[in-house]
Amino acid sequence: MNGPGIGSGMSGDDTDSMIKATCTIISFAVPAYVALCGFLYLIQDSLIYFPQPRALSSPQNTLILPVQSEEIVISTRPHSGSKAILYFGGNSEDVSQNLPVFDKVFPNQAVYLMHYRGYGGSSGTPSEAANYSDAVALFKTVQKDHSSISIIGRSLGTGIATRLASQFPATNLVLVTPYDSIEAIASNKFPYIPVGLLLRDKYNSGKYAPDIKIPTTILMAEHDQVIPRQSTEMLSSRFSRNVVSLILFEGVGHNSISADPRYLPALQNALKR
Repeated sequence: MNGPGIGSGMSGDDTDSMIKATCTIISFAVPAYVALCGFLYLIQDSLIYFPQPRALSSPQNTLILPVQSEEIVISTRPHSGSKAILYFGGNSEDVSQNLPVFDKVFPNQAVYLMHYRGYGGSSGTPSEAANYSDAVALFKTVQKDHSSISIIGRSLGTGIATRLASQFPATNLVLVTPYDSIEAIASNKFPYIPVGLLLRDKYNSGKYAPDIKIPTTILMAEHDQVIPRQSTEMLSSRFSRNVVSLILFEGVGHNSISADPRYLPALQNALKR
């Protein structure tokens, strides 16, 4: 006996209801997504830059560098002779705190530690363009008194250091916990956001690495919680093989690498290459 069929399809009313529900969801989701993108665009600087005050500020260890209409504070340990070190720190680093350590580790080199705009008494607001133009001004100023200039960058500062070393005649380059590009890191962190369209400061170190011909040392933390290991390794792969040396610090993180007893000797050896 053939019984009545059991229909599995939807009625016209059901279809209309689903269409209406879908439209309602979209009407809320699209504005919410646009609002989220707009919010991230507006706060992006606060996700990159964390200005810090300057702990060490004696007049004899401070250089004021005028750049455009701003005044950039440089914590310095003057030293006569041909050798100098330029240091560009992390996004939440008070670079002046490196002075006592660098004074001991590099006794025969002048030391210049740049406070980004908004950091350590420097005027203005930090940005990739501003940080790089200030770095160029610092290099040119130091170059007047020193013919051999080594560049050290840490974390955020590695993007500035890499670009500077690709375009000016430095002697050595040291990159501590560096990245290939901030844009790529942000894209991985926010996979559903059009980061490439929204991000102003992309710090594309990988773009400049192939142009660097001076000895370069990369210090990588095994347990880096900030810079993905693949980003550092990608950057390393972009240098010429005879230029770069990659050193892995086992058992340390992004912020603890400088406390490792191997750190300062590694810096010293890097500047001897």
